[in-house]
Amino acid sequence: MQRMESRSIWLFLGLFVLLSAVFYAVPLATGKIMSGNRLYLTGLMWSPGLAAILTCWLRGIPMDFLGWRWGEWCWQWRSYLLPFGYALVAYAIVWTTGLGVFGNPEFIDKLPETLGWSTGSATGNAIVFLLLTGTVGMVQSLSRALGEEIGWRGFLAPALTGRMGYTKASLVVGLIWGAWHIPGLVFADYNGGTPPWFAISCFMTMVVASSFMMTWFRLRSGSLWTAAVMHASHNLFIQAFFTPMTGASGEITPYAIDEFGFVLPLVMMALAFWFWLRRDEAVRAAA
Repeated sequence: MQRMESRSIWLFLGLFVLLSAVFYAVPLATGKIMSGNRLYLTGLMWSPGLAAILTCWLRGIPMDFLGWRWGEWCWQWRSYLLPFGYALVAYAIVWTTGLGVFGNPEFIDKLPETLGWSTGSATGNAIVFLLLTGTVGMVQSLSRALGEEIGWRGFLAPALTGRMGYTKASLVVGLIWGAWHIPGLVFADYNGGTPPWFAISCFMTMVVASSFMMTWFRLRSGSLWTAAVMHASHNLFIQAFFTPMTGASGEITPYAIDEFGFVLPLVMMALAFWFWLRRDEAVRAAA
């Protein structure tokens, strides 16, 4: 694996911070992460990708380093299905233990309007919405996730893996990636209604676990698209389906669900450990 010069890595980080500051300005000033009809959010999510592309251009690094090739379809399918699988396990735990209620009435009652019709059974509407979310919804979700993953798994993860190995690289990228979200979590409305210290702890745990999985897919497949697909799938199924589908079961529910509760990070950490045990397979493939 190519050993990246430290100056290139620091240049990427500097450009990333600069671009992020530009697109963070309005959401942090207004306290609304979706300000500007999500245009600032889109710019923010593309800050790592733009920083990576500019770094390659300024430092003369071949753009192929970012892992543009699609690779084998099996890895794309696995990276797409994995978030649905671990989200299903996490929310099944929530529903069966009484930490939350399956079938949020407020969400279900709005599904006909969301789908553009006024009839249909609750089950049928939920199935149609899930299918549309997991297919057509992926186009929009992937367009934003790709911006992040060009930077995180296209550039930074392989660059750091070449210098410090899979484990440390996955950890460092995960910590940087997670810390980047903290301003929006603390100073804007990107949170699940729990105290900042609790939300940050759960979110950081989840992001670091994701980093181990996405870095593994990136190295094993040689394609940044696996990480982009997994990132998009995660955002889509959790934020658009599983969390809205879960009703409150007292004050405990916000502490258990979504990216800011404790159940999903625990499930993902267990899964990340399984990927870590297979780290040599990914490193050999990337060599």
